[in-house]
Amino acid sequence: MANFILWDNDGVLVDTEVLYYQCNRDFYQTLGLELTEQQFFQCFLLDNIGAWHLLPQQLTEAEIAPLRLERNQRYAAMLSELKIAPVPGMAALLAQLKPRYQHGIVTSAHRQHFELIHRHSNLLPYFQFVLTGDEVQQGKPHPEPYLRGLAQSGQKAQQVIVVEDSPRGLQAAIAAGLRCVVIKHSFCRHYDFAGAWQVVETVSQLQQCLMDAD
Repeated sequence: MANFILWDNDGVLVDTEVLYYQCNRDFYQTLGLELTEQQFFQCFLLDNIGAWHLLPQQLTEAEIAPLRLERNQRYAAMLSELKIAPVPGMAALLAQLKPRYQHGIVTSAHRQHFELIHRHSNLLPYFQFVLTGDEVQQGKPHPEPYLRGLAQSGQKAQQVIVVEDSPRGLQAAIAAGLRCVVIKHSFCRHYDFAGAWQVVETVSQLQQCLMDAD
């Protein structure tokens, strides 16, 4: 029986995908690119390659590195000015799941961004560990993050469920041999999430799915 859940963070526990899009949209605009929501979905939530290749000018990796750092600093500044609440119903769901499940977070976010996001969320006491993008060599859709999460859980693969909202997160979970329930986010509502164990639209549907899992 499943007894451990590995949670993605952005778009699942907290509704921060839109903030990251806004940050990237505004930053890329200074470089001459009008980043659309569809481009954000394709480049960040599906392929995880960023949108540097869409810029009018071709840049080398050496030229991209300081721009990436500046973008990350801008996002940190944005987050530091906000009091980010959990997705509605998420705190109650975690409390309801507590008697049956232990929990870990497996996120692509930088540790600094993650900590800024959760300054006021009051969610972290529910989790046994947090694995951020800074602690892995290969990010999602590579299986490394979820393989690391599985190892930290101390459970067998069949005892673990992943909760994701993005195609690359789903791909990472599948590649790690884990079943994955996807809760659809506004950026991904058009995507069919083939291969997911379950696809849900709301937190209440997610609650039912997790409580019914064997």
